[in-house]
Amino acid sequence: MNFAVALIFSQMTVWSQPIDPLHSVGFSALAAVIPLVVVLLLMGILRRSGLLASACGLASVAILALFVWGMPAKLAAASVGFGIVYALWPILWIVFAALWLYNFCCDTGKIELLRRWMEYHASGDPCIQAILVAFCFGSLLEGTAGFGAPVAMTAFLLVGLGFQPRRAVIVSLISNTAPVAFGSLGIPIVALAGVTGLDVFKLGAMVGRQIPLLSFILPAYLALLVGGRKGLRRCWPAALVTGGSFALAQLVVSNLWGPYAADIIAALSAIGSLTLYLRITRSRVEPADLERSPEDRLHLERGVAFAGWLPWALLSIVMVVWSYLKLFQRGQLAIAVPALHNAILITLYQKPYAALYSFQPLSAGTAAVVAGIITFLCIRSKPQIFVASGVKTFRQLRLPGLTVMLIVSLAYLYNYSGMAYTLGAAVAHVGRGFPLMSSYLGWVACFLTGSDTASNLIFGNLQVAAAQQLHLNPILLAATNCTGAVTGKMISPQNIAVGVTTVGLIGQEGSVLRGTFWHSVLLAGMISVMAFAQAYWMGWMVP
Repeated sequence: MNFAVALIFSQMTVWSQPIDPLHSVGFSALAAVIPLVVVLLLMGILRRSGLLASACGLASVAILALFVWGMPAKLAAASVGFGIVYALWPILWIVFAALWLYNFCCDTGKIELLRRWMEYHASGDPCIQAILVAFCFGSLLEGTAGFGAPVAMTAFLLVGLGFQPRRAVIVSLISNTAPVAFGSLGIPIVALAGVTGLDVFKLGAMVGRQIPLLSFILPAYLALLVGGRKGLRRCWPAALVTGGSFALAQLVVSNLWGPYAADIIAALSAIGSLTLYLRITRSRVEPADLERSPEDRLHLERGVAFAGWLPWALLSIVMVVWSYLKLFQRGQLAIAVPALHNAILITLYQKPYAALYSFQPLSAGTAAVVAGIITFLCIRSKPQIFVASGVKTFRQLRLPGLTVMLIVSLAYLYNYSGMAYTLGAAVAHVGRGFPLMSSYLGWVACFLTGSDTASNLIFGNLQVAAAQQLHLNPILLAATNCTGAVTGKMISPQNIAVGVTTVGLIGQEGSVLRGTFWHSVLLAGMISVMAFAQAYWMGWMVP
């Protein structure tokens, strides 16, 4: 069968990817690693901008693809173009829509109302404060805005509640793990699907069968970190309620409705569950500066809750309805990329490499824009504010957007040239133990780039190639890359820089890194063990 396929393609104008262009598996793999090293070295160690790092990485991939792998220039150009188009839609469209809603909430004061509600309901117990503010509120921000907003805002709030600045940053960084895989309306999953060609809903479902374990234990982990054993003994019921509700919502939403609203609904569920628990147990203690008459407290509680939570509730409803009615697929067009579709033979598998661009006019970004418009109508804001928020968002995304286009183009050229498959064939020599290191690949990339999305773009297809060589489920290992990457975000220089800048600890990045490093290693190891079990003993968990 493989011979027949090869014979057919030999009669067509098809380029075959060389798996071993240097006639040595080791040297070929080392050559394929060079672009990844360039990106990670510039961005993670030399602290150069993501724009420079991605541009240099793309240039190194192009040079190797043309002169070592022997890729025709026409195919290389088409691969880069395909990456740019996919970066623009749906990736940057989703990011723009989510950030627009977030900026609109900031500009209209809705974020401030939400902050007041959080401060009012945060118990005097620092363990509860860490769970409610850093974990719950931070997850909501990660699910919509991302881009450092969760660490910046929650660290600032925790300092306002009495936390020492260094402790506030460490707690915020560790909390910013469980929601990262579904951050910014599921962007890491969307990017992973684009670079691997795997189904976005199956990838989201698989991540949703891994990350809830971390989500479940994280509130208790925070209680132990903040209050020690006494704090955990005192607050374990609250931690159980919060972690259980968050993990369950994440699991259900990601498996039934897709990755887009998983974090938002999980965060709302956790906040509601914890608030109800605190009310029932009467463990809430109002801060002294918020002591008011019963009428004022009632107004604050009801009025602020409604106004502060309205945008996020509307976004959740729209995303769920969008998924339930399967609007994502309405009007979808599958467009064969000119000069690239089926013009390359994946030598490793003896099959053509498809290049189909799936254009979805009603993507998650469109749903988020609809939610923003509904929010604008409900709160009766001035049209100028809504438009100005959009303009501000566009300006914010100009340089980051260019970086995204370059890194996605890099990933597409890396895959279509065959370099990903060369490296995948090499790392497959690890054998049955590969799932144990699978999460650490994502961990390393996220540590150095500061982004789960970038980690998926860099190593996503490598995981797929290794899985196919080892006869493992590619969805499992691709998802494990995404899940493992979340544990590397707490030690990424970019994320740490955001936190220390917010609370005035510039120059103490090393101290914060030492405070989060071993937590990161431990949690990544937990993901590795789970992936190994799912690979060999718990296959029923893989969609």
